[in-house]
Amino acid sequence: MALKPEPTAPFHSVHYVLRVLEAISRHGGGVTDVQVARETGLPTAHLASMLLMLRREGYVEQVADGAYVIGDSMVLLGSGAARQQALETKLQNTLMSLRDTVGAAVYISRYIDGEVKITQYADGPRAPKVNEWVDFKSAAHASAVGKCLLTQLDQNGRRDHLSRHKIARLTSRTITSEKVLFSKLDSQPATVPVLDLQEYAVGTVCAAVPLTAGSAVGCLALSMPIEHAHRLRAAADTLNRGAAPVVLSLAI
Repeated sequence: MALKPEPTAPFHSVHYVLRVLEAISRHGGGVTDVQVARETGLPTAHLASMLLMLRREGYVEQVADGAYVIGDSMVLLGSGAARQQALETKLQNTLMSLRDTVGAAVYISRYIDGEVKITQYADGPRAPKVNEWVDFKSAAHASAVGKCLLTQLDQNGRRDHLSRHKIARLTSRTITSEKVLFSKLDSQPATVPVLDLQEYAVGTVCAAVPLTAGSAVGCLALSMPIEHAHRLRAAADTLNRGAAPVVLSLAI
């Protein structure tokens, strides 16, 4: 599988978060944010928001004197045979929290062995999941999930995928030209959510943001009925801001 060159990482990327966790783990008795900033080289303003997220997710804890120590989530995720179950549970809890925050069904998708796969999702009565009327594996050209994954492949990787899954018109809005599709994928900014405005299914709008954890290709997505389309861009921005804990769980 061929990947595009890695884009310049946003400041809150998992690379920086892992550096912070490594710094804290070296100090069993606790370490101040000033010391963490010194050891990682991160400005305290950025470090503050990162530590807040890590505390909220249970990866670090703040003890009585204000120092930071490794939290229960890190201990749980490192517990050997139970690690996979702990990881799935943590991701599911994160997805359910995101579902409630954005008011939409949310999904984690990965590109595995050349196929689009939804690996976990969270929906509910007020956040119905999309009706998979066409297998997502065959609809990468039309869905927000698929397009977001394809943006992370190079031209050869995309052509390989489309050679196995021919472009088909699913709605009147579906892009059916490979040239037009590739042009849109190439012009998609890495930090802007990919949108699907009834390209996959009439009556449904979706958005997806990439999850960059090492060389893995993945994305975090949401879907909502067309009557909520006026909320899509705001919900997508919220989803983007909430991606860091998901990326972290996938990387640890």
